[in-house]
Amino acid sequence: MKTFDQFVNQPELTEGVNDPAIFKAVFLAGGPGSGKSFVVGKTALQSLGFKLINSDNAFEKGLERVGLSASPEDIASVKGQKIRGTAKALTGKLLARALEGRMGLVIDGTGKDYAKIKGQVDDLRKLGYAVHMIFVNTDKETALDRNSKRSRSVPDKLVTQMWDDVQKNIGKFQGLFRNRMTIVDNSDGADIERSTLQAYKDIMTWAKKPPENAVAARWIKSQKPQKNKEEVSEGKTGASRLKSRLKKKGVDLDKRAKDRKAEYDRLKKQYEKV
Repeated sequence: MKTFDQFVNQPELTEGVNDPAIFKAVFLAGGPGSGKSFVVGKTALQSLGFKLINSDNAFEKGLERVGLSASPEDIASVKGQKIRGTAKALTGKLLARALEGRMGLVIDGTGKDYAKIKGQVDDLRKLGYAVHMIFVNTDKETALDRNSKRSRSVPDKLVTQMWDDVQKNIGKFQGLFRNRMTIVDNSDGADIERSTLQAYKDIMTWAKKPPENAVAARWIKSQKPQKNKEEVSEGKTGASRLKSRLKKKGVDLDKRAKDRKAEYDRLKKQYEKV
């Protein structure tokens, strides 16, 4: 089971203009049995600096802590739904922290709710983010077969309905993400190695590009303290001088660092109690 640090992908949710994949967000879409987790690993999104936002990790850990399984019955129970709500709330807080630092994000979902994803995309673009979608596709037979082999399987009727709903949205997603949508065919018998390699190349090239959005450029500029010419001439450009000058202007870097650490510790304790 993942620890809190593994859940957030690195020891601390640090923020700053030097974060990898800054102002980039990748949406994952795919129905039951599509293999999104496998594709995330093959495309090396986390190694490129992206933070995976997914409540499933906290949810599964919470179920295990209280002795519940991932069966449909346990998940639907009162206790199971309470744990799901707690996991989603915690994930929401982690997402808010990541957005505060404009970090690179991977937002995991099925893709069946187009309106929800469009709303998220619109909000991110207003913040200055560039967005990309990786759509992990399978044929219906593959989805049904893989679902039957999962510990958290769902009825075939539901799998079929979800598969149909997701398929109906492919054209809409292509219009929303335009040329920034990669479709990975992960059906049984498909050349998944070739598909994921192409997806990795697409994401890597895109992620390494500096933000081009004017909103992003202004935010980055605002985060870089400007050197005082007088201090430069006097040789007073050390970190302590800079921190002191910023503190006089109401920017206490030490306090911000302590606040971030305190918030991180609080979220960590909450996660471990889920």
